[in-house]
Amino acid sequence: MPELIVAPRIIEAVGSVPERIEEYVGRVNTGTAEISVARIIAPKGWEEPGQRPAFKEISVVISGCLKVEHETGVIEVTAGQSIVELPGEWVRHSAPY
Repeated sequence: MPELIVAPRIIEAVGSVPERIEEYVGRVNTGTAEISVARIIAPKGWEEPGQRPAFKEISVVISGCLKVEHETGVIEVTAGQSIVELPGEWVRHSAPY
């Protein structure tokens, strides 16, 4: 049976400047460990510590730029683009512009 997500849960962010994380699907809102679906509003200059998430993370950039550092380089994801990160990959996200 389809599951209606009535509203996201707000997750306290970790980073250099405040960001807003609205989780629709994930450990906090639905108890789902395999994937995270969230809307993130990150101001210019925001950055988070490097991490190795235990779940697949798919990011779609609506506006601005998401900088994704990984073990072999850097990818800048701009408005209209998406990026997929696999469980266990080391990544570090930031919003430089």
